[in-house]
Amino acid sequence: MNNYILNGEAIMQRRTLFKLAGTTALGMVLAPKLMAENQVPEATSTKVLHLNFNENALGMSEKAKQAIMNSLAIGSYYPDDQRAAVITQLAVKHNVAESFISLGNGSSENIQAAVQALIVKAQNTKQAVQLVVPDPTFNYAELYAKALGVPVMKVPLADDFSFDLTKLKNAAEAFDGVTIFYLCNPNNPTSMITPAKTIFPWIKSFSQNNYFLLDEAYADFVEDPAFETGMTLVKEGLKNVLVTRTFSKFYALAGYRVGYLLAQPEVVEEVEKFISLDNTNLAGAVAAVASLQDKTFAKLSFQSNSASRQIVQNVLTELGLKFAPSNGNFIFHEIKGDVKTYQERMKAHSILVGREFLPIQGWNRLTLGTPDEMKVFVKVLKAFRAKGWV
Repeated sequence: MNNYILNGEAIMQRRTLFKLAGTTALGMVLAPKLMAENQVPEATSTKVLHLNFNENALGMSEKAKQAIMNSLAIGSYYPDDQRAAVITQLAVKHNVAESFISLGNGSSENIQAAVQALIVKAQNTKQAVQLVVPDPTFNYAELYAKALGVPVMKVPLADDFSFDLTKLKNAAEAFDGVTIFYLCNPNNPTSMITPAKTIFPWIKSFSQNNYFLLDEAYADFVEDPAFETGMTLVKEGLKNVLVTRTFSKFYALAGYRVGYLLAQPEVVEEVEKFISLDNTNLAGAVAAVASLQDKTFAKLSFQSNSASRQIVQNVLTELGLKFAPSNGNFIFHEIKGDVKTYQERMKAHSILVGREFLPIQGWNRLTLGTPDEMKVFVKVLKAFRAKGWV
């Protein structure tokens, strides 16, 4: 296995409850000006830490909140102009024409529509079709394929939790028909990236009869320079690569359901046939535009997550617990015990942590909250070690 995972000694890298500390907690990481402009709400009375669904504990940008409030007066109208503004901003952000962008009700709708469009395309040409996924990974593509009666081939991760690209390719070559690959990069639940120098040549080695749905929900959190967005391949003209992104994670808009797909225009046109009409709500649209324009919040979101990651990786290393190299807003780590029991014990201390992701046993996916929240988690984890629970 990868040494990083084995010994944790490599380079350190649904709600808001605790306030980001001032210069004490993030002094060397976050500028005081950022802290002043983007304060996090005080803890709620329940004092429960939601570290289980990869939500952003910072909460949305203050500018996004104001945009939502400003939109209340026009809530009786359809958000056509606001929806168009999101597409325009995304086209500018990614330096593509607007025809490359398809909005979704969260990226989950983009994944659903892409899977359905590719399956129907294969079936219309009387070709067999399958979905191939690493295992474990985010399972929405799998659920949609199964609902349409399409077989799903699961390929276990390699020993170091990376994608086993050889076995993934073998699964396609052994199938007489169209293969749709769903690849989450960074992967969920491991938070690991697949480097561009590895995955790009691999994708290009396939015929155009195979498709690659690249889910980049956590791309904005990535620190590893080996990562590169799959949009690069789309811009190179590949028509069998589709990339999905979301505003739920980095921009903390999970409750407002805004996501998008980027692909070649003719691919977008096919996918849009399976997207619901008027799928973008007014509040989500104006919040998305404001978020894209708020560079101060983007810096805070990135730096806060980085600081929280460092806090957790430090304690995992101190306790000798293995962990995968994180590039998302979560860490996949060893607990040396039964995950369900660990969840219940954490819940008893008002901390909700992630579930088990089979076939991997004895590992937990921990969402990164604010630095102050992670200090609370660290204290409890150390208490668990003292009891011999981890």
